[in-house]
Amino acid sequence: MQLEKITKRFIELYGGNSKDIRFFSAPGRVNLIGEHTDYNGGYVFPAALTMHTLIAARKTGGNTINIAATDLPDRVCLDINNLDSYRQLKWGNYQAGVAYIMQQEGFEITGCDMLYHGDIPYGAGLSSSASIEVATAFALATFSREAKEDNSLIELVELAEIGQRAENEYAGVNCGIMDQFSSALGKKDNAIFLDCKDLSYSYVPLRLKDKKIIIANTNKKRSLQTSKYNERKAECDAALGQFKMVLPEKEFLGTVTVEEYLQYKKLLIIDETIRKRAKHVIFECDRVLKSVNALEKGDINTFGELMIQSHYSLRELYEVTGVELDTLVEEALKIKGVIGSRMTGAGFGGCTVSIVEDGAVDRFINTVGKAYANKIGYDATFYISDIGDGVREIYI
Repeated sequence: MQLEKITKRFIELYGGNSKDIRFFSAPGRVNLIGEHTDYNGGYVFPAALTMHTLIAARKTGGNTINIAATDLPDRVCLDINNLDSYRQLKWGNYQAGVAYIMQQEGFEITGCDMLYHGDIPYGAGLSSSASIEVATAFALATFSREAKEDNSLIELVELAEIGQRAENEYAGVNCGIMDQFSSALGKKDNAIFLDCKDLSYSYVPLRLKDKKIIIANTNKKRSLQTSKYNERKAECDAALGQFKMVLPEKEFLGTVTVEEYLQYKKLLIIDETIRKRAKHVIFECDRVLKSVNALEKGDINTFGELMIQSHYSLRELYEVTGVELDTLVEEALKIKGVIGSRMTGAGFGGCTVSIVEDGAVDRFINTVGKAYANKIGYDATFYISDIGDGVREIYI
């Protein structure tokens, strides 16, 4: 939807004119490699997408935050003096949670009208919720700084932490910080090498040249995701507890090295399931390190091989793929011109990410899409995306 159409809809909802309307944008993300390592204090390697959440916003000076969306009938009015009371909203609780956490952290929350528009598919594992949280936090932080006549730069890591806290503490979703971090600090044509144990990070150029990132959505409802996520986390915690018997300094499973795993696995991990979970996390962190090294050398083919290895590990060791994700990857790897393919996100549905040569993009979508529909019984959805920037204000 063009900014002109969003502006028109904003005025229809809230009145006034276009003079004081401002635009804030935050992207979704794709995790290129490093899956189920974030909550284990390991490495992840996400990138911001060019799909995003856009907010048209205008300060009102009142005591309410009015929110609406271009694709929903809901209109919500949040009382700034009572922000703790909106936890049960079906839509709007993420925005309320961000405002509430920011208020607790000393931000001066300013009354405003906000209209949300997004092109990130909901429930696909591309972090539409994080983009809403980060865009909201950036808009409210901007208004707060202006109210205080504070011209200092907004701390983007702080906004990412606020978004995570809103989801954890307010909305009750136990997520890591990778999604919000990627949305806040994304950089065009770069992936983010993030150490989840301390949030240290660096940018790694992703020189795709004549290649595209294709995201394939299984369109499967992920009803088991929460229970299985908690189950995997408990299994990883059990593995860490066993490693701590001989490596007491280890605070996170993701900090156990491949060499340490090979040395102690027979001594410590008797349960086969726990051994497999630990092996995935430890070797996946190693694959992230190898991926960074490969891309710093411009070696996209080695990175593609590591993506494939990651998917096989998620399928065989972590057991979070399923027939839908496996079918998309299997069919993708039959296409000449596919550099790498893997599931991305929590699993049990959601999406795959593939790196595909330009000349193979149409063949990829048509051939993989047909094979998937024939086997699964319904269509996958495909998105072609570039690597974009993180949260920002858009000036027109």
